[in-house]
Amino acid sequence: MAYKPFVPLRVLSAYTMLEGAIDPVAMAKLARERGFPAIALADRNGLYGAVMFAKACKAEGVQPIIGTLLGIMRDTVEGGGSGVVDYLPLYVQDETGYDNLCHLVSKAHLDRPLEREPHIRWSDLEGRTDGLIALTGAADGAVTRLLAEGQSDHAQPIVARLKALFDDRLYIELARRGNLIEEAAEAALIDLAYDHDLPMVATNPANFADAHMHKAHDAMLCIASSSHIDTESRTRSNPECFVKTARQMEEAFAELPEATRNSLVVAQRCAYAPPLRDPILPSLAGDQEGEARMLADDARAGLQARLATYGDMSDEERAIYFERLEFEVGIINQMGFPGYFLIVADFIKWAKDNDIPVGPGRGSGAGSVVAWALTITDLDPLKLGLLFERFLNPERVSMPDFDIDFCETRRGEVIRYVQDKYGHDHVAQIITFGKLKARAVLRDTGRILQMSYGHVDRICKMVPNHPT
Repeated sequence: MAYKPFVPLRVLSAYTMLEGAIDPVAMAKLARERGFPAIALADRNGLYGAVMFAKACKAEGVQPIIGTLLGIMRDTVEGGGSGVVDYLPLYVQDETGYDNLCHLVSKAHLDRPLEREPHIRWSDLEGRTDGLIALTGAADGAVTRLLAEGQSDHAQPIVARLKALFDDRLYIELARRGNLIEEAAEAALIDLAYDHDLPMVATNPANFADAHMHKAHDAMLCIASSSHIDTESRTRSNPECFVKTARQMEEAFAELPEATRNSLVVAQRCAYAPPLRDPILPSLAGDQEGEARMLADDARAGLQARLATYGDMSDEERAIYFERLEFEVGIINQMGFPGYFLIVADFIKWAKDNDIPVGPGRGSGAGSVVAWALTITDLDPLKLGLLFERFLNPERVSMPDFDIDFCETRRGEVIRYVQDKYGHDHVAQIITFGKLKARAVLRDTGRILQMSYGHVDRICKMVPNHPT
């Protein structure tokens, strides 16, 4: 297959919430269909879609490029407006670069005032740029914005700082999509590239896949900003912000062919995909053998205590419980999850010892005698006829998952206990990405078009709850 001489480096996926509108898996298919040898995922301050994107690219025979648009706050060195957040496109070259990018993205979210958008300081880049390629950022970047404002004296120090941080891994980014900032700055950017002997690269920052999706993307921006479609002052979608073909980009940059060719150079320098890593759990007993012994001992003692509350029980009945317990312990240890049970049991016991209400157990985890013995759950699985195999099965190896309910008003105390015990930087809460369903989309679309509620309601009732 002959590949096209261009690589899209600035694509926002749907994981740039309510701004990008391309599924990461669809990006890979789009690249194959259009003959791109590679394609870059560059979401704003996020790497949420990186793993699924890389897997999809591998399946399609396309090289994934992992990147992000990282927010950086200007300081007095850069001038031109202290406190302004600009964006720097960064792309992963190797494992070191991926680790550095993960560190920077995490810092952008965790080490900033909650009322501000995620960002880092320029000083945070020091020592964290190895294995990363940087672009100046088109209309998102400080250099382009300052040059468009005629502030070359403020743009020059930023370029010098970027050169010091990235050396030969810095590219002057040029985009031609009708953006006023990019148009105003282009001539100065080209001069800057020649003055500093920096390569130029052509991009077309894209929020949606095809030109015909412009109106839909514009409607999405209205939904995001809770505005009507005919509101004059609202944010509007740029009809040029789609994934353009190689021919379209070559025509747009006909007098600067090296700029489009350099997108291939960037792709060649970024041959790395994020690894699929197994969960790494802290150990409460030194090693897995110690955890296995600790689990068995704690589970046997816990089962003795549970059965003691039943009063008179025959030896045969007790034997059934202990036989099931030993079977489960064997499976848990065989699958390498004794530490997981011990960790969960630890913070649930702490919650109960501190009079924090804990639910009796939900889901498949309630079918485990070990969980019952460790007081993770409060349901007797044998009395209720619950199956352990629904929770853990050697033929379907996956991380176990307990559904645990804590008192809503005191849940934070449990989280703080876990953070204090294992370290705040080792504990994370689960994030859930919501999707608009068909009826919700219709209602939101009706609202931004200012259609009457009754009309929209009649249309929605014609749509099934889960249309295929």
